[in-house]
Amino acid sequence: MSNFVNFWQHIPERINPEIFHFGNFQIRYYGLMYVVAFTIVYLLVAYRIKSERLDFSKDVIQDCFVWIILGLMIGARIGYVIFYNASYYLANPLEIFLPFSFSGGFHFTGLAGMSYHGGLIGIIIAATLFCVKKKMDFWRLTDLLIPAIPLGYTFGRIGNFINGELYGRVTEKSWGMYFPLDPDNLLRHPSQLYEAFFEGIMLFVILWSIRKKKTFKGFFLSAYLIGYGSVRFFIEFTREPDEQLGFIAGSLTMGQILCMTMIIAGIAIFYIRKK
Repeated sequence: MSNFVNFWQHIPERINPEIFHFGNFQIRYYGLMYVVAFTIVYLLVAYRIKSERLDFSKDVIQDCFVWIILGLMIGARIGYVIFYNASYYLANPLEIFLPFSFSGGFHFTGLAGMSYHGGLIGIIIAATLFCVKKKMDFWRLTDLLIPAIPLGYTFGRIGNFINGELYGRVTEKSWGMYFPLDPDNLLRHPSQLYEAFFEGIMLFVILWSIRKKKTFKGFFLSAYLIGYGSVRFFIEFTREPDEQLGFIAGSLTMGQILCMTMIIAGIAIFYIRKK
């Protein structure tokens, strides 16, 4: 048993996050996880349309995914800049959308720093603009897409785990892990895996299992905002706060404050759309 525990605790140190690199340029599994996530969500949505005989064309959904992916990437980046590291990027504005660092020497970094909540806002804005352009019902579109989204999110958190980033707080639990990016080299909660399971797999199973139930338009967006926000809020208690921010209000992190905003928005949508 002790051998297994030792193996488990040091798994992150055995993982090479790079697929390959050429000079300063590198391809990481984190980026691959994004591709896997988008592919899985698209296939699930396509399956729904076909199996449930929903009135959505293949071309429209493909166009929608282009908008959503762009909204996610732009929103996630801007969200990170605004919510988590505004002072740094005000001093280094070129690094917001360029995959290079100019501080401490010029080197390739990729777009290091993405915010889930910023990505969510970006997706909602992109979907809204897409629906206006195509004259589609926004709420009906969200009811189609959202039951599939949490499974894709799972792979995003697995990407964080492979990168060794966003690790948890110090713990004495035997299922804790050592992460190579931790300067203190202490046993920590594998909070990325908690999030992958509870915010990803568990939420997917719940939403996917009720996808065919007759509800009001917008139900799934409200359910997702409340469900994700609630689960993430509690998991944040095991997650190490961002170094440059620390705790924002008492023992609350920026992630928890944003999750409370999600929950409030979800409740508001529920009561407004239910009428």
